[in-house]
Amino acid sequence: MNRTTAFNQLALEAAHCTRCERMCARQAVLSHLNGPLDAQIMFIAEAPGRNGADRTRIPFSGDASGANFDTLIASIKLRRSEIFITNAALCNPRKESGANDTPTRAELRNCADFLRRQIELVNPRVIATLGAVALDSLRLIEPHDYRLRDAVAKILPWHGRWLVPLYHPSPRVINAARPLAVQMRDYRVLRRALRRGD
Repeated sequence: MNRTTAFNQLALEAAHCTRCERMCARQAVLSHLNGPLDAQIMFIAEAPGRNGADRTRIPFSGDASGANFDTLIASIKLRRSEIFITNAALCNPRKESGANDTPTRAELRNCADFLRRQIELVNPRVIATLGAVALDSLRLIEPHDYRLRDAVAKILPWHGRWLVPLYHPSPRVINAARPLAVQMRDYRVLRRALRRGD
């Protein structure tokens, strides 16, 4: 089976997944809109946003987090056509109020095999996690001891490739934890990781 066929099958499986009770009514954000299957870098975020990817079907699009993400990748001259973007949880988790929620550990576990298979199919040289939840989700595939606060913007070995933990580009994170200007410096480390040899 070639890579495209395998990915299409994976996306179809994700679209019909009913493992997470509160997300059964929503569709996984996984398709050719996530990026090229030969991308050298894969970004992994937490989950699709209610006003962003859950609506547009394109990771990091249609909301403020997506606009910030575009600013950050443009700052190191990366184009969306060069990168693959996915989430630790492929569907949008919501609170009863309708607001975005953090995926539970069980929900991340339910989606871990989808994430593992995406990594295997794309086989990127560099993985950039966006936020603590995304970094933590990688432990379900290959154990590591990295914590975002200590590991942010470092080039680290993980599962036969380079890992660069980054903060999430949401307005809440930018305003309270990691300003956009600091995140731009973090992304310069990401550019260095892409220039590294295997």
